[in-house]
Amino acid sequence: MGLIGGALETVFGDGRNPIAETAQVFRVNADASDERAAAAQAAALAQFAAEFGAPGRSLFDRVIDGLNRLPRPAMAFGTLGLLGAAMVNPVWFASRMQGLALVPEPLWWLLGAIVSFYFGARHQAKGQEFQRALAVSLARMPMGASDGAGWRGQGAGTDANPALDAWRAGGGTMGAG
Repeated sequence: MGLIGGALETVFGDGRNPIAETAQVFRVNADASDERAAAAQAAALAQFAAEFGAPGRSLFDRVIDGLNRLPRPAMAFGTLGLLGAAMVNPVWFASRMQGLALVPEPLWWLLGAIVSFYFGARHQAKGQEFQRALAVSLARMPMGASDGAGWRGQGAGTDANPALDAWRAGGGTMGAG
């Protein structure tokens, strides 16, 4: 081999690329930056999947939850049905409304209390379920992350830049010689 071949073998022989290594001092390695960004995105998606994943509920719980969702649509469709019945057969509708007029007032109060307690209890149960899920999510959060300080630089692979920090501390302007 010649002199040039020997010099190239000395510089590049061990699999290193000094030109690329030198360039990385001045410019971010795009491949490594993309890998870090993909890893950060995958970590965020994994966290979201763990945080917002459906909790394991039994068949009984799902059936009861489905039954609890029926009264509101039933009342809405029932009211629309009554409106339709009033237009289609006013005599039938009037006789039904006369029957309702005969219901004693304490029974109406009881019906109102039952409906109010049903919707109030459902509202409270859903609110407590939301608060419980929120507490679980906050418990998973790393310490110090509530103000965002614990998240800066996590997974992004960014290192501190002393020159940039010094430039910012000096007012962030280019000095006039």
